[in-house]
Amino acid sequence: MKSYYAGVMYIVLSAFGFGVMPIFAIYAYRGGIDVFTLLFIRFVLGASIFQLYLRIKKIRYRFNRREILTLLLLGGVCYTLQSSMYLLSVQYISPSLAALLLYLYPAVVTLLSFLLNQERVTKQILFSLAISLAGAALVLGTSYGNINILGVLLAFGATTVYSFYILLGSRILKRIPPLVVSSYVTLFSCFGTFILVIASGGSGFHFTPGTWIPIWGIVLLSTLLGILSFFRGVEILGPTRSSILSMTEPLFTILFSVILFADRLTPFQILGGVGILTGAVLIIKTRG
Repeated sequence: MKSYYAGVMYIVLSAFGFGVMPIFAIYAYRGGIDVFTLLFIRFVLGASIFQLYLRIKKIRYRFNRREILTLLLLGGVCYTLQSSMYLLSVQYISPSLAALLLYLYPAVVTLLSFLLNQERVTKQILFSLAISLAGAALVLGTSYGNINILGVLLAFGATTVYSFYILLGSRILKRIPPLVVSSYVTLFSCFGTFILVIASGGSGFHFTPGTWIPIWGIVLLSTLLGILSFFRGVEILGPTRSSILSMTEPLFTILFSVILFADRLTPFQILGGVGILTGAVLIIKTRG
């Protein structure tokens, strides 16, 4: 039981790390950096720190060919593709609608876990999933007028890719420690995001010195803490429970938006936050 609640703690920590990333990103964009350059620097610095830590601790792991290909698929393809599709979607639809579509991934993960892994899906899990999804819809809130189909397809494509990323990650974690997986997923993500930087012209490297403050915030909290905690939590809880608990992420985003940017919460957003937390509590209780 102690290990189970440790898994819950890891997922909540990862949700915090990923949840504050948009806050840091806003400050970084004000310094003149573009999205793809920010992602590239994030993964280069994150991978360097992960690799340095492995060297200092003399942690070595000999990969077979299948494991190398899996890690390359996780970082170089899935993580890069998910990020780019999501960022492209917001050019056609509102960020809140894109985020809402992205947060359908726990439902996709639950379905795929049932179909591919024969994971048992209980009524409690389905109920908590439904409450969390309803809560996410209220928290994110959006106008559905004039919806662009291409934007919706891109956002849902990001959802689907991320769902496979979680399932694939849960499988390789059965053989490789989370720290090693996090290190090499981050490393291979460098290659994918480098291609995006080149494709976009690479003009985003001309930014102000003060931009390094939010960049390091993203590296330390949203990369090192976020990725490592997420994989550690998935190792303990499995993909379905982890993905549903991860829906607490927008709560951290909105909390810091209120504190730092004086954003105002509507009654529906407050109700949605209660829904997400209720779903999370129900998942914590279904530890059977």
